[in-house]
Amino acid sequence: MDTISTSESHSKFSMSRLTRSMGPGIMMATIAVGASHLVASTKAGAIYGWQLIALILLVNLLKYPFFRASVQYTVGTGESIVEGYAKLGHAYVWLFSGLCVIASIISTAALLLFSASLLAYFVPLGLPITVLCVAVLAACILILLLGHYRALNTISKAIMLLLSVTTITAVLIAANNPVEVSSTFVEPSPWAIAAIGFLVVTMGWMPAPIELTSMNSMWLKSQQRQSKVTAQSALFDFNVGYIGTALLAIVFLALGALVLHGTNTEFSQSGLGFTHQLVNLYTSTIGEWSRYLIATIAFLCIFGSTITVIDGYSRAISESQRLLQDKTEINPKVTIIWTIAISLAALAIIFFWASTLLSMLDFAMALAFITTPFFALLNYILVSKTDLPKPLALSKPMKWLSIIGLVYLFSFLAAFFWWKWLL
Repeated sequence: MDTISTSESHSKFSMSRLTRSMGPGIMMATIAVGASHLVASTKAGAIYGWQLIALILLVNLLKYPFFRASVQYTVGTGESIVEGYAKLGHAYVWLFSGLCVIASIISTAALLLFSASLLAYFVPLGLPITVLCVAVLAACILILLLGHYRALNTISKAIMLLLSVTTITAVLIAANNPVEVSSTFVEPSPWAIAAIGFLVVTMGWMPAPIELTSMNSMWLKSQQRQSKVTAQSALFDFNVGYIGTALLAIVFLALGALVLHGTNTEFSQSGLGFTHQLVNLYTSTIGEWSRYLIATIAFLCIFGSTITVIDGYSRAISESQRLLQDKTEINPKVTIIWTIAISLAALAIIFFWASTLLSMLDFAMALAFITTPFFALLNYILVSKTDLPKPLALSKPMKWLSIIGLVYLFSFLAAFFWWKWLL
């Protein structure tokens, strides 16, 4: 394995070169937007209006050092962060891989169903949703097997640009056309005990599940094989992706607050119904003329998330398996096997339990929240105990932010357990 360069003497990148070097951070943002923002942020705005802006920004801020740790550790050591877990003990790798298997199947199933229901806008043949899911999945696997990292990198950048421009446009239009509040609407409080479950689901995947740190480090290693990666370029890429997802979370919340809050609208529990509500949310503000344009962009967003989720989880699980078997290199065939296994398991859920997908997604988000403090602690231990080059070493402000973040995450986890099982 080649060593990833950290020499600052060779990192005098111009802005254009930094932009061309972007990749893993944008792919991480693609997963975050497709999984948490379209669902959690929009629902937060629709249900509670503007009340959760501070919480969403706070969660993104307090999780920042733990996501950043994947870049620091990988660029500084040339190893994936999963290799760091293995150095702490194989038990952590077992826990990590188990979480990845569960999350990968549920997330892939949900995203496949969302992608297929959006694809139905453009397939006038009345095909069953399961057939469309198979078609979407086949396209995802084909892209991964033929184009792999380079294709995934390019697709992610294009999708994020289109979605960002469209969503911001919709919010600006909605701000000039305030929704009429229903006379029977009662303003709910997110700070009531009954709302803890919703807050946990929202924070679990905000901005994304913590296991994405492993994917980011794996993508960094893949990127290094194709181009030069420095501390400067890697951190720039990560910061653009991470800060972008935090800002987009507020934009999606604003869209829900401006268009749906106060209308007593309830989100559909089916994947098909939810995606059509999502398109209607945009067209009700931008105009009916934009329906197919919005459906296309929404499809590309969810489709990009689906590809990235399958690729990222397959890489992470393959890396875990390699470490547990004490092998020196990942066998590419193992990654392909995991790609197919995750895909088939997700299809099985769609065929037999499609009506419960949003409930499963809520479960996956809650599981991500429960495990976040522990993996955040592991990431903090890795970057604080590892001898990293100066540009990547843990600074004093970042150390204090990490400590505050850990206190917050473990405290809220205790509150969740109290609410769920003791109250």
